[in-house]
Formats: sequence, C-alpha cells, structure tokens
Amino acid sequence: MHTPALPSRLVLVGHPVSQSLSPALQNAALKQRGLALRYETLDVSVSALDATLAELALEGAAGNVTIPHKISVAVRARCTPLAARVGAVNTFWHENGVLHGENTDVAGVSAAVRALCPGGVDGARCAVLGAGGTAAAALIALQQLGCRELIVFARTSTRAHARVNRIGVSATIVESIESAVAMADLVINATPIGMLDEAMPVAARVLAPQAAVLDLVYRVGETAWVRHCRAAGHAAQDGLLTLLEQGATSFECWFGAPAPREAMRRALDVITAGGP
Repeated sequence: MHTPALPSRLVLVGHPVSQSLSPALQNAALKQRGLALRYETLDVSVSALDATLAELALEGAAGNVTIPHKISVAVRARCTPLAARVGAVNTFWHENGVLHGENTDVAGVSAAVRALCPGGVDGARCAVLGAGGTAAAALIALQQLGCRELIVFARTSTRAHARVNRIGVSATIVESIESAVAMADLVINATPIGMLDEAMPVAARVLAPQAAVLDLVYRVGETAWVRHCRAAGHAAQDGLLTLLEQGATSFECWFGAPAPREAMRRALDVITAGGP
C-alpha cells in the first residue's frame, strides 16, 4: 500500500464539480480517522489546469481529478502502471514536488459490477458506452472480471478504436448504440450523459431483456436512465457504489491506511435519502 507524506490539502479538480458528492464522502472519512483536513472542490477550466497544478504542487496537495481533466493530468503525472495503462488519472498526490497519479476508477467499476451481477460476468457480453478515461477504466475492469466479449460505442469511432488499442483489450467497435446494446448482458454508461439533466444514453426499450445496467453517472435520487431501466424490468444501478469504492481506494493512496468505508457509505446514504 502506498504510504506518502501527509498531504497539506485535499481537493477535487474538475469542471463542473458542484454536483459532486466526493466532499461528503471524503470529509466523513477524514472525520472518522481524526485527520485535521478538509476535502474541497476546485472548479478548474481547461485553460487554468496547468496553473492550478503548479499551485497544488507548491502546497503539497493531494486529491481527485474528474471530467474533463483525467487524461490531461495523466500526461503531466508520474503514473502508476495501472494509471498509465488506463491513460487517465483520478487520484493524485505529490512527493518532493513531483505529481504522482493513480487510477482508482477500475477498482470502483469492479466493485459495482460485482454487486450488480452477483453471478459474475465471466462469459458475459458487455457493452461500454463512451471512449474517455472512465470508459477505459470500465473496459479494463471488465477484462479483469473475465467478460467474454466487449462491445464499445462512442460518438467518434476513431476515438474508440484509439482508446481500445491503447489499453490493450480485445473489443468490437460498433457504429450504432442500438447494435452495441442489442444482445448485451451488461451495459455500462461511461459518458457524462444524465449528470446534469434527465437525458439518457439509450432508451430502455432497445436493451436485451436480460441486460443489467450500470450507469457510472450518479445523481441524488438516481439518474433518469437507471429509473427508466429498472421500471422496464432491468437490474440497474447508478454510480454511487463506484464512487464509494474509488473514493475509498483514493483515501488509501493518500494515507497508506484502510479507508473507513462504512462511515463513507453512511455519508452517502444521508444525502441520497433526500432524493425522489
């Protein structure tokens, strides 16, 4: 387990970040462990990323990275082998002024898939929607879990091909979302669709009858896609469990000690209990 120096500051770097539940999650963990730190959000535009990272390096800060900066931070950081393979960093810290990056999204997706599909996905046909850093983490997680066939759909097929080739998984790239999900046993939304509104990546009616649905987006009260898919008879789960596990794994990267997962889970439960 990584054992860095205690960070002076913990932040979430992204744009937008106002919807994030990571502060509630991490501040509950810090309180449970008696650590005198507060986790805060930093809304950082693409043009301000380098200046922000330079400031955080001077402070010896650590934290998380979210949309749209995961890939950009990976280019700038000394990455772990997993983060280098994914090509995206969602967890960072500094050692002697040097930016280090890890990817804990793989652990988060793996935990969510195991919970959603208790029988496992060994031998299953799984579709991933998206071609960004989160999609890369999902594809690696599914490969590690033994998925038989991976299908990828993204708005730009050339980007999907590049992503699949880069991370070294065997996957079929398709040109339509309908063909991606038509026969899939598990469909994962790894796009931001539904993060800020009621938009859905694909209609529930085009899913295979047996398909389970994992939306890596989360919202208080669940996303519209999860609600619609569940109403149509599909096992469906949003990104909260993914958030919990990736956040817990991030905590362990920063402090080199087990994360208080139950305290973190309770903090999420308090917030999400107020949803519709």
